[in-house]
Amino acid sequence: MRLAFRVSYIGTDFAGSQQQPGERTVCGEILDAIRGLNLISDAADDACAHFRFSGRTDRGVSARHQIAAFDTDFPERAISKINQKLPADITFTGYAEVDADFNPRYAVKTRTYRYYFPIIAEGEYDLKAMRDCAALFAGEHDFTAFSRSSERSPVREVISSEISADADGGFLVYEIRGYSFVWNQVRCIAFALDAAGRGDLSVADVKLALEDPEKFGRRFPAAQPEGLILWDTECGIEFTPMPENKKSTLLAGSLIRRYSRLKKTAEIWNK
Repeated sequence: MRLAFRVSYIGTDFAGSQQQPGERTVCGEILDAIRGLNLISDAADDACAHFRFSGRTDRGVSARHQIAAFDTDFPERAISKINQKLPADITFTGYAEVDADFNPRYAVKTRTYRYYFPIIAEGEYDLKAMRDCAALFAGEHDFTAFSRSSERSPVREVISSEISADADGGFLVYEIRGYSFVWNQVRCIAFALDAAGRGDLSVADVKLALEDPEKFGRRFPAAQPEGLILWDTECGIEFTPMPENKKSTLLAGSLIRRYSRLKKTAEIWNK
């Protein structure tokens, strides 16, 4: 049987989501848990389980809703035991039986990210300037100035892009939704929005960087990863909720006390 799982993780102590030799990663920990529960027929060969993940996140980036899928002859054990085997900073929050050829990387149609800007002092940010800049990113653009150099095309279509004050007043929340993103795109946009909010970048600057990145002449650096959450991945699956992972709830509480920037991530984790 092929199962898909909705996955959440706090990225602080991971070197990203994808496996890397000698590094602690999200996929590496999930595969260790799968092997530890003997959920695949040949523990020496991960390919036999057709393990797939819906996308990559960088070092330090968290996720509220990723999707993992693999084949197993022991679905009941996978559903009831996997959270007990996973570390506290990863939790499976839902499951669904899917077709044998289901690949979450290609099944996901849209992705939504949120970036949280902590407000340290009153009047720290010009919210109107940030909103005006955020609105410019909607639509199809060349994001060369707002991404890290790669072989992939920098042209992407953004469905929505907006920023607002969080209900508790402690954060500004930037939400961007699109079909796909290039390397560091959301974090580079977040860096530009932060600069605009502090008066170091104008709306005209952002517009020029989108319309003529060559004339603009530089790339924005990426904002700190701890503020970024992969908020949602949409692929039309209805997930059945999983039992609560108590280890993860305890970890979230400790993060609220340890990291001001991760406070929002931890609060989301507890919901």
